[in-house]
Amino acid sequence: MSEPTPDVWRRVDTYLTDTLVGHDPNLEQAVADQNAAGLPPIEVAPVNGKLLHLLARMSGAKRVLEIGTLGAYSTIWLARGIPDDGRVVTIEAEPRIADIARANLDRAGVGQKVEIRLGRGADVLPTLAEGIVSGSSDPFDLVFIDADKESNTVYLDWAARLGRPGTVVVVDNTVRGGEVANPATESAQIIGVQRGLEMLGRDPRFDATAIQTLDAKGYDGIAIALVV
Repeated sequence: MSEPTPDVWRRVDTYLTDTLVGHDPNLEQAVADQNAAGLPPIEVAPVNGKLLHLLARMSGAKRVLEIGTLGAYSTIWLARGIPDDGRVVTIEAEPRIADIARANLDRAGVGQKVEIRLGRGADVLPTLAEGIVSGSSDPFDLVFIDADKESNTVYLDWAARLGRPGTVVVVDNTVRGGEVANPATESAQIIGVQRGLEMLGRDPRFDATAIQTLDAKGYDGIAIALVV
């Protein structure tokens, strides 16, 4: 049995991507455009994008909340997983990045399903509660958290408040190359991830697990939770 060296896991990731995900010119162009604009290459790997797509379909999601848009690679996957009358609300702090995301969404043919909310997540999320409280908007069926890790507990709290029993919550980047298990870390990002996982473990609103991943983006992981 091969040891999981970087060469091995990248070879396996390529095999899994080619076999189960395939290649899509619109998704690949979305990544190319964000790279050309100098955005960080931190979009999810193709196998994880397909996972988000399948989770949206499996859960029957019609309303999806994404915290952290970047170039809209994951947004496209999510939008393709909901029905034509569904809606993805995605939050992006930077107007320039939102413009890139909008162009990618429209080219992929899912722009009509996606609303980009500009601003920091902690500022935008309370405004989404107004419609749910008033009854003019339904709760979200799936929430994908992939923004600044320092705010993970804030985002998880809002995921529960904006969701309903049965809402699926996915948190990206939960292993951070193994550093999540370092109790002596001084990294604010790692501490934010740790606090988010601890919240998922103790908060009675959630039932959760997490898995380690080895893919095109390296050694990391995701947490998946159910709002109960």
